[in-house]
Amino acid sequence: MKIKNNNKYNSSFSMSSMTDIVFLLLIFFMLTSTLVSTSALEINLPKSESKDVKTKKLSISIDSSYNYYIENQIIEFTDLESILISKFKKTNEKSIILRVDKSVPIKFAVNVMDIAYKNNIKIILATNKK
Repeated sequence: MKIKNNNKYNSSFSMSSMTDIVFLLLIFFMLTSTLVSTSALEINLPKSESKDVKTKKLSISIDSSYNYYIENQIIEFTDLESILISKFKKTNEKSIILRVDKSVPIKFAVNVMDIAYKNNIKIILATNKK
């Protein structure tokens, strides 16, 4: 009695798994991309190659005269931490957009970053496209 040896392989390719992966990647990139809204302050931002951020976040700006602004309202640096704490008291999404004129020394931006870090606030640095 002879036993049949069936060694043929199925050479077809299923596209359903590939489309699932592409769909999951599309959802991932849509959810992780963030977009910035511009303000009316005259700030000369540094240039970079980055993505646009369009979601509404709290905007902190430092102009070339070293004035601090929150949403286009001038504030004192000494009041910045208390204002941030009060703004984020009722929200889980703690993130700010930091817009600094390129003529401002980096220590002014670092001071704002230190306050944000101390209060567990995410920082997004705004730049212009190259």
